[in-house]
Amino acid sequence: MIQANDITAIILAGGRGSRMGGVDKGLQNFNGMPLALHTLTRLQMGGGVGEILLNANRNLAAYESFGVSVWPDAQADYAGPLSGFLSGLEHCETPYLLIVPCDTPLLPLDLAQRLAAALAAQDADIAMAAAPEAGKDGHMQLRTQPVFCLLRVALLESLVRFTQDGGRKIDAWTALHKTAVVPFDAPGDNPQAFFNANTLAELQHLESHAA
Repeated sequence: MIQANDITAIILAGGRGSRMGGVDKGLQNFNGMPLALHTLTRLQMGGGVGEILLNANRNLAAYESFGVSVWPDAQADYAGPLSGFLSGLEHCETPYLLIVPCDTPLLPLDLAQRLAAALAAQDADIAMAAAPEAGKDGHMQLRTQPVFCLLRVALLESLVRFTQDGGRKIDAWTALHKTAVVPFDAPGDNPQAFFNANTLAELQHLESHAA
């Protein structure tokens, strides 16, 4: 069984926010509070992790005001979300690292516990969340959420090699390792838990439906 103190979490807020017009997504307000602070609060409420870090590449003082350590991308050439994965693995002092993005303010409170239980039960290297999403035909189907995952910190060397070889896709890297897929589709699970706001319109839509 993996204990909470064995897990460090990192919130990914280092993206360029291009689909939001270049704004710093993690600092956009959701119900009167910055998105990244919502995510931090959810992680603290859930109680499934020990230390929480934050990955950001601008407005570092604003993020530091949340009371957590803030680390920019380790690589100069932007490798997308995997840059944040790398930063977290490099600064993590526990055996496991939980990755979450900054733009899903309704993430499950028991996310860390369920991923940890699956990783341990399946003796996996990675545990990844999956949630119901409407497909092109309108039918709901489980879809993996690769930016919601629990990693063994021992995977750092593998990820360094992958990104140095030009790899950028999370799925392509996680496919190299034993991955436990964890469905979040139980009756009590919030269907909007993994909805991420990529545009300001989506953020406003989520805000109106979450009120």
